[in-house]
Amino acid sequence: MVKCRDLRDETNVALKIIKNVDKYREAAKLEINVLEKLNTEDPQGKNMCVRMLDWFDYHGHMCIAFEVLGLSVFDFMKDNNYQPYPPHQVRHIAYQLCRAVKFLHKLQLTHTDLKPENILFVNSDCETIYSAKKKRDTRRVKNTEIRLIDFGSATFDHEHHSTIVSTRHYRAPEVILELGWSQPCDVWSIGCIMFELYTGYTLFQTHDNREHLAMMERILGSIPYRMAKKTNAGFFWHGRLEWDHHSVAGRYVRENCKPLYRYLMGDTDEHRQLFDLVEKMLEYDPQHRITLHDALKHPFWDGLTPEERAVPKMESRERSHSLSR
Repeated sequence: MVKCRDLRDETNVALKIIKNVDKYREAAKLEINVLEKLNTEDPQGKNMCVRMLDWFDYHGHMCIAFEVLGLSVFDFMKDNNYQPYPPHQVRHIAYQLCRAVKFLHKLQLTHTDLKPENILFVNSDCETIYSAKKKRDTRRVKNTEIRLIDFGSATFDHEHHSTIVSTRHYRAPEVILELGWSQPCDVWSIGCIMFELYTGYTLFQTHDNREHLAMMERILGSIPYRMAKKTNAGFFWHGRLEWDHHSVAGRYVRENCKPLYRYLMGDTDEHRQLFDLVEKMLEYDPQHRITLHDALKHPFWDGLTPEERAVPKMESRERSHSLSR
């Protein structure tokens, strides 16, 4: 992504340049198709999805122009020594994310790659605050308005569904078990993201399928028997996860993971409601996992200010052409 000047109207744009390689070009066309759909359905950008301003082919390189945004919520946290966001900021970021993804789901789309790197602040300007608890300065973002980005893996319901989707740490159990997936896999990812913004670290820090499932069981309890019996992925024996608790990996999981509610960092309603919602998003069975329609009715959002609930105001900007022409 490079920052460029649009000479037609003297504005800055973020330009995503995709190499002139057949498979990348085809992927770019699919992303443009999704972005065109989002622009058509939401021309004012009220649903917190990044807006494509234009696209063009430059000597075979596909170029997509976007509005210029700030740091991702991940990069801001990394630059802040992985200090977590305060609960009221987690609430506003998560609320916008739920609304953005609910909009996608309404359009029969699944994002499939939700992660903190794909959530950008509109403006990541910050202030420095001294933390008496940490005995050091910490950064606090001034404005928690966000945009969801990267629709390169977004999939319509009628399109081919790849067997494996999502970045590892945010991958739902039905994807790992190869049981098929749809919109609920996005909800699982959001639960993982909310936990990470609240604690400052990744919930499932692993790169191995079996270890990932063992972590899930340690944090959330046993994987349902019906899912274990249905999968052909080979991780279970008679409905139980094959896992050596006494191995090096077993000890790692035991020492680094604990039941979900033991991660609570406060005893107020705000903290407990956040974890109640995360727990509902991390329901193993996708058919029983909370939908974003119901998630947005959760009492966790009661603490939002009217300004935080407000729809963002944006100027509409014409694009020069579309794939359909």
